[in-house]
Amino acid sequence: MNMKQLNRIHTGKGFIAALDQSGGSTPKALLQYGIKEDRYSNDEEMFELVHEMRTRIIKSPAFDSEYILGAILFENTMDRSIDGQFTADYLWEQKGIVPFLKVDQGLADLENGVQLMKPISGLDDLLKQAVRRNIFGTKMRSLIKEANPIGIKKAAQQQFSIANQIAEYGLVPIIEPEVDIHSADKAQSEKLLKKELSAQLSALGKDVKVMLKLSIPTEDNFYSDLIEDPHVVRVVALSGGYTQSEANEKLARNHGLIASFSRALSQGLSDQQTDDEFNAMLAKSTQDIYEASIT
Repeated sequence: MNMKQLNRIHTGKGFIAALDQSGGSTPKALLQYGIKEDRYSNDEEMFELVHEMRTRIIKSPAFDSEYILGAILFENTMDRSIDGQFTADYLWEQKGIVPFLKVDQGLADLENGVQLMKPISGLDDLLKQAVRRNIFGTKMRSLIKEANPIGIKKAAQQQFSIANQIAEYGLVPIIEPEVDIHSADKAQSEKLLKKELSAQLSALGKDVKVMLKLSIPTEDNFYSDLIEDPHVVRVVALSGGYTQSEANEKLARNHGLIASFSRALSQGLSDQQTDDEFNAMLAKSTQDIYEASIT
């Protein structure tokens, strides 16, 4: 584990950029960026276009370590290069931004009010590759739709069981049990989730470090005790479908919680923009998300 990177994520001022939409969500991410499906005819061309989009974001002067602590990539991006360096090396060596890797393979069907992660085939090989590619940590997402105690317990257990496997490779896992922001009983789900997360944290080996990525809570500062937990490097928030301004406004009311936005970060960016327009839009977004993160 790179102690300089650990320190930066633990104490640095800023937020984490989520650039990790993968196979299933890539067409949607490209469409949001103004690239329609008629611009590519197979997966390889699609992933090439998405890498060009991510490269444009990462190389932008607005994508600056003054505001951004880390960036979450997906496997395809990790294995590609920017200016002759693997993406993770470019992020850290050229930008001072800590690289993370999304490792899950999507969600299973809804059961007990939650969508657990699908089994992650080949996880050990992927983690070995992540270590080779100088990745600092990982991210994996499950989704809570209803305040179902059985489902929420299972989601927490699954997350921590895989997190322990990831930690053995010296990587810091981001545990992301997202609570659906449209859920009718969101606050109740968060109460159940916090209880399960606390129980799982207290069972970790004393040297195991994790991060939590959570929906912005209904009750302000609801996760402050998780932020203080000695096992927790940082608690970050997802935007979950809120617009950037909604997400920022809610985030700013939660002290110590920082952003790890995906759609809310790339909102307003377009393939059709000139570099000046693109960089100005990204600069405004990073500044606004940063301001909401440092409260």
